[in-house]
Amino acid sequence: MKFLDQVKIYVKAGNGGDGSPSFRREKFIEFGGPDGGDGGNGGSIIFKAERNLNTLIDYRYQQHHKAKRGENGSGQNRTGKSGDNLVLKVPLGTQVFEEDNKTLIYDFVKIGDEFVAANGGKGGLGNTRFKSSTNRAPKKFTKGTIGEEFTIWLQLKTIADIGIIGLPNAGKSSLLAAITNANPKIANYQFTTLNPNLGVASYDDKEITIADIPGLVEGAHKGTGLGIQFLKHIERCKSLLHLIDITNKDIKKSYNQVKNELKNYSSKLSKKRELIVLNKTDLLKKGNRKNH
Repeated sequence: MKFLDQVKIYVKAGNGGDGSPSFRREKFIEFGGPDGGDGGNGGSIIFKAERNLNTLIDYRYQQHHKAKRGENGSGQNRTGKSGDNLVLKVPLGTQVFEEDNKTLIYDFVKIGDEFVAANGGKGGLGNTRFKSSTNRAPKKFTKGTIGEEFTIWLQLKTIADIGIIGLPNAGKSSLLAAITNANPKIANYQFTTLNPNLGVASYDDKEITIADIPGLVEGAHKGTGLGIQFLKHIERCKSLLHLIDITNKDIKKSYNQVKNELKNYSSKLSKKRELIVLNKTDLLKKGNRKNH
């Protein structure tokens, strides 16, 4: 499955059904009177955060979403059926922005969170509603109101307890595969990981969510390499695990390079709790291990 963390979509709630102007007409009943029912309400557009999703790719291929309209009212005071709500599932960490892609409307931070993005229209009133002591045969009825419609942006920022960061080919994906249930792509070349991967590790009867963030090269905060698009996923990680390839000639330089990219992107990232781990110690010769 391809990874997509930003998409623009159009949502349209259903219109309300019209009220009915019906009059009762039955044999042997001289004065039937009004019996028009109300129209049904239109369906709303609702977003819901789901656990088993980690991409917005479904919204690339379907960018227009419309809920059902309410049915019109009818005679015998029958109310029209309300339109069904349209529930759109999104990954945890999804943020909803207005059309300008800057104004935040809602942020999904808990599984099961729901947000009504567009409210359905109200059903119109049938003529029975307008019957009074002075107007026994009202012809008045109202039409349903129009459902809300918006163009919005969805942005995904990965939420995890721990984010694994480091240079390309530091072994982040291998670590994720070893300690969680994830199955990321693993190969002996740079930029194997092109998208953030999520895994869940069990420890002391607790579940810990771990994210493998694609490798950060020098200039990543300006868009170099895989660029700035994945730095934002680190913002939502509670702690960072900084993985360093111990076979690098200058370990300190490798560490500072990644830290500088985090700091240049956001000062908050460089202040996150960090655990430094040296990887690939098995590749060192026995004599060199003491030096490191």
